[in-house]
Amino acid sequence: MTLSKTLSENFAGFKRLAQDNVSSTRAAVMLLVTRDPDTDEGSVVLTRRAKTLRRHAGQYALPGGRAEPGETPAETALRECREEIGLNPKAHQVIGLLDDFVTESGFCITPVVACMDEALIPVPDPGEVERVFHIPLSELADAKTEVSRSETDESVRDGFSIMLPTVGHEVYAPTAAILFQFREVALLGRTTRVNDLGQPRFAWR
Repeated sequence: MTLSKTLSENFAGFKRLAQDNVSSTRAAVMLLVTRDPDTDEGSVVLTRRAKTLRRHAGQYALPGGRAEPGETPAETALRECREEIGLNPKAHQVIGLLDDFVTESGFCITPVVACMDEALIPVPDPGEVERVFHIPLSELADAKTEVSRSETDESVRDGFSIMLPTVGHEVYAPTAAILFQFREVALLGRTTRVNDLGQPRFAWR
């Protein structure tokens, strides 16, 4: 069975929650499933943002950004994917949308899931992306999650995170929350909501 068929079947009964009555800036991110060019294993693409960026520099993120006037979430995510990592999924490769996620930094993010069932080598824009990771779907399916309640580090207190061995440590919400819902819905076929998961202080800016 192809990756796209498996993902589509798991999405079949999912009813996403849209946030239509918020004043946050609209944005979209791409959860792009490809095959790792080194292992041919199904994976989702994750980036580390360039340290020179004005907002969220050096943080782990999914390809994406704010919507341009008149764009649908899928159009925004497809465009940002091309611009940031040089991969060009088409509209017919979009599997579905996850719940809108409102961030503490003022954005309402719509996660878009697409699948290119082949081994592809990203070509990142160095002005936006420092590094690209292929997170194996098997790793994501088994990844540990937690809510940090650190007594010493206020920057992560109550922030939701997911541990990804491929990057070597935790990735925090909002990216972690979106990856977690992707795992639950697209990989495990479970309807799990994530809009109440906390974001660490460093992600608020």
